[in-house]
Amino acid sequence: MLTLAAINAIESATVVAYPVARRDGEGMAIKIASEWIREGQQLLPLFFPMVSAAEPRKLAWREASNRLAVAVEDGERVAFLCQGDVSFFASSSYLLLDLKLHHPDCQIRLVPGVTAIAAAAAAGSWPLALQQDQLLVLPTPDQPRDLEAILEEAACAGRVLALLKLGKRWTWVRPLLEKKGLLEGSLFAQRVGWSDQQVLPGKEVSAAAKPYFSLLLVRQNWPKVMP
Repeated sequence: MLTLAAINAIESATVVAYPVARRDGEGMAIKIASEWIREGQQLLPLFFPMVSAAEPRKLAWREASNRLAVAVEDGERVAFLCQGDVSFFASSSYLLLDLKLHHPDCQIRLVPGVTAIAAAAAAGSWPLALQQDQLLVLPTPDQPRDLEAILEEAACAGRVLALLKLGKRWTWVRPLLEKKGLLEGSLFAQRVGWSDQQVLPGKEVSAAAKPYFSLLLVRQNWPKVMP
């Protein structure tokens, strides 16, 4: 689900950089953009380790920003691919901050993209926010008690929840929502935009652990004025 601006940026680049989780791996972002990669463009994989430790991640960001800055200094027109939106829980945000810190003269232009939240709501024909609704976006909490507190506050505030990084937490999130009678008002989405995407009401999804790229939208209230 690429925007016209993103396609133009890819097609006009001389170097197309993209994130990989393993140094010898193929990234999801380059697969998405492969249709618009042309012969003669240099492909530049950049390693972003999927670890929680701080130092390996900081070293990876430093290495990646250095390589991009060197390419720009050499006169290349560089496009760095990102899944979803470039500023929304994105690897590109760390690159942006590192480039600003260590390469302040490097010219950067961010091209906004489509978030998984918006894509999931559209795929499920699910109104994400209406009238005076609030929308709260957050990673799924690790503990049921934390999610219960968030759900209670959301119900009082008329707040729609977008729970990201659902994954294995779904094994306890689903029973909790069922207990509270909220499965009917929820939308589950997995690998949105891919040929094997799943976008279903929460009640139709089993409680088995889900992949990292899964999310849940939860609505507890509707506006008073409705069709």
